[in-house]
Amino acid sequence: MKASKLLIKYGGNAMINASLQKQIANVIYQLTQKGHKVCVVHGGGPFINQALHQADIESEFVLGQRKTRPDAMEVIQKTLIGEVNANLVNTFSHAGINAVGLSGLDSGMVRSKAKTLQVETTEGILEKVDLGRVGEITEINPKLVDNLLGTGFTPIIACVASNYEGESMNVNADDFAGEMAAALKADYYISLTDVDGLYASYPDPDSIIASLCLKDIPSLYGSTVQGGMIPKVQSCERALRKGVHNVLILNGTKPEKLADFFTKGEITGTTLTH
Repeated sequence: MKASKLLIKYGGNAMINASLQKQIANVIYQLTQKGHKVCVVHGGGPFINQALHQADIESEFVLGQRKTRPDAMEVIQKTLIGEVNANLVNTFSHAGINAVGLSGLDSGMVRSKAKTLQVETTEGILEKVDLGRVGEITEINPKLVDNLLGTGFTPIIACVASNYEGESMNVNADDFAGEMAAALKADYYISLTDVDGLYASYPDPDSIIASLCLKDIPSLYGSTVQGGMIPKVQSCERALRKGVHNVLILNGTKPEKLADFFTKGEITGTTLTH
């Protein structure tokens, strides 16, 4: 496969397990050695959950997205940038990758506004829900990341952005990754998750949806696509609509699946296309 620009969204249980983290790093190292330019956007949900619990701050989710009070944002920023990002950079560098730790705050790279969601009540009424310090990306300047990619570095980006008042905002990692993939004009956007792909009837292994067309995605929300899979698929959909041609959902707990796709052209997961 020819050398390409890859945006990999990394999170979930593959981040908790140190052995899996090293395996992912080794696969990405192999990809960079073959000439691929790789940018990694990471979440940190399990680490954030633990940090918020230790700070005695309750977590609340709406349609798979975390509501974020100002005190929670302080904890989230410290966790994502000071702990998760730093540890990933260390692990990836040890694997031989020229890893550079970033967040959306660096050089004002990612700007956002407060995000609200529409939720249907039991009476069938649509209500707007304020998510607090949760950001919806409004603009990305990809110059810094592109410069790093062009000079042989692998950016590892934490999903924190700034709003227009200079406050830090918590951006859903899937949202962040899909928008960054589009801004970078990535050849591939790969979402690594905890399952093998999108299931028509989860967890029936025979119901994996091998391929999905953009036009068919909207009808799946609320049925096939539920809970935490909603922001993942939405990010894939937005990336496709903004010009990314190749979108994959793969199991991040099986790093060999990522390697197999780029070395053998084999895929066990879900491909989303135009």
